[in-house]
Amino acid sequence: MNHSFTCFTLLLLASIMTVNGQTRINHVAIYAKDIKASGAFYENIVGLKEIEEPFKDGLHIWYDMGLGTSLHVIAREHPWTNPSIVKDNHLCFSVADLDGFIAQLVEKKIPYEDARGNPSTINIRPDGIRQIYIQDPSGYWLEINDEY
Repeated sequence: MNHSFTCFTLLLLASIMTVNGQTRINHVAIYAKDIKASGAFYENIVGLKEIEEPFKDGLHIWYDMGLGTSLHVIAREHPWTNPSIVKDNHLCFSVADLDGFIAQLVEKKIPYEDARGNPSTINIRPDGIRQIYIQDPSGYWLEINDEY
């Protein structure tokens, strides 16, 4: 391999990373079967705060997820086509009080499970973080953990 070429490539990559900075997540967008039900879920169950969205067409709801990121819930054009939904493909939120969050789920009769699908069970990761999984009204999986 040409040493000059390797040095040039490394310098080019370093300058690109310096110009662009660290790439950051801006938002996550999901389609909703029923935008009102999904909006109520993300606001009242997950605890996200609704933020202004630019479209103002009744087909979008945006939520602040913290650190400059947002969740865009979008009304799906009809007919609804069920997306391929598996727990491995999920969105994760951290809460300060997982036990309080679970109590809220129980009170509202919203089922939760561990990573293996055991109902009403908390999973403990090897690093000690506790986590549960729930589904939103469209069936999307959410991990809720206490790595707050």
